Amino acid sequence: MSRELTVLLVEDDPHMQLGCVQALQLAGIAVEAVASAEAAQRLLEPGFAGVLVTDMRLPGADGLTLVRRCRELDADLPAIMITGHGDVSLAVEAMRSGAYDFIPKPFSSEQLVEVVRRALEKRALTLEVASLRRALSLREGVEGKLVGRSPQIERVRRLVAEVADSPVDVLVHGETGTGKEVVAQALHELSRRRTAPFVALNCGGLPDNLLDSELFGHEAGAFTGASKRRVGKIEHAHGGTLFLDELESMPMGMQVKLLRVLQERVVERLGSNRPQPVDVRVVAATKDDLLARARQGGFRADLYYRLNVVTIELPPLRERREDIPLLLEHFMLLAASRYGRAQPEVTAQQMHRLMAHDWPGNVRELRNVADCLVLGVRHDVTGAAPGPDELGGGDEGVSLVDSVEGFERGLIRAELQRQGGNIARSAKALRIPKTTLADKIRKYGLQGE
Repeated sequence: MSRELTVLLVEDDPHMQLGCVQALQLAGIAVEAVASAEAAQRLLEPGFAGVLVTDMRLPGADGLTLVRRCRELDADLPAIMITGHGDVSLAVEAMRSGAYDFIPKPFSSEQLVEVVRRALEKRALTLEVASLRRALSLREGVEGKLVGRSPQIERVRRLVAEVADSPVDVLVHGETGTGKEVVAQALHELSRRRTAPFVALNCGGLPDNLLDSELFGHEAGAFTGASKRRVGKIEHAHGGTLFLDELESMPMGMQVKLLRVLQERVVERLGSNRPQPVDVRVVAATKDDLLARARQGGFRADLYYRLNVVTIELPPLRERREDIPLLLEHFMLLAASRYGRAQPEVTAQQMHRLMAHDWPGNVRELRNVADCLVLGVRHDVTGAAPGPDELGGGDEGVSLVDSVEGFERGLIRAELQRQGGNIARSAKALRIPKTTLADKIRKYGLQGE
């Protein structure tokens, strides 16, 4: 158990009370004993760190009354009833009233300890999950969504906060898995549009004909199978935010229609000639260089320039490795709360391997690893990310030198890519001599890249 829990024992028979206390203490279980339901109620409170064990027959209020009051106080607090031979019907009533279990007299110390241990394990998990949910509720606003302390993510948070409440459309650019939809949701929730719909659509997930209907809607009879009017995503997002993911995959014909919506703020359903005014903020996301695609004829330049008023660049995880520990903790909190599991400990060896990994799947890949760590199952990633079983496996582990070199290699590679392979500019950005950078490029085999 992640924290020490206490058994509150309610038993008025001094000999029975002493026997139960000794049995539990010998099993290493903390116990506090009282002789009445009234005394027990003074010790119980919501979130009580333990379980209740009570005899049925007590002076004053009986055990069944205490179980019911305990249920009203904290529905998740396990209560165990001790019953006599003739109290079977009362035991059934106690279970109906919310008792966790009952122990009929006479019982052995082993039986008492076994039932109490099960109840304590259940209580420990309940308290752990409640604690995780409280921790998550404290992470509000943009910092709760865009987690990290690196300069790159700080810049993203500042830009999101600056433009969130403006009506300007936004283009979010970043590799797969960097959190583009998370940025879109943050923009929506920090704006005055937060009470209106946030509508998301993946432009690459639908055939052209269905995408047209999904975006713009249609009138009854507009095409075969259109038996009734359908409101499209743009119109449905009226007053709110429309998030278009994988914008680079949108067909050229759809791009023309989207450009008109952005310019005129009107939409026409398929089969209708009546323009429908819409008040919608568009957040588009792409992993490609849309300007390069436009120059090659694969994307409309006018749509690119219309969306490119504000662009938010999301850094890949390998360029902000210092955020990995905080992100991992955040995702494990989410997973533990979602799955009703305790949050696992992450060893130094595991963290070294996580820091050394190149994270081709970015933040999404890290979240999957966090889920598997919480669930205690293996997570195999094609291309070598270690699964949770592998993270802690082996006696040798990963040395600090290897971890640091992996981190350094990733930083150099990222800067070279950012500077188009120019060693002089990369050395200046990394604040090291050009000759030192050239040596490291040879050391890490980055010449070809």
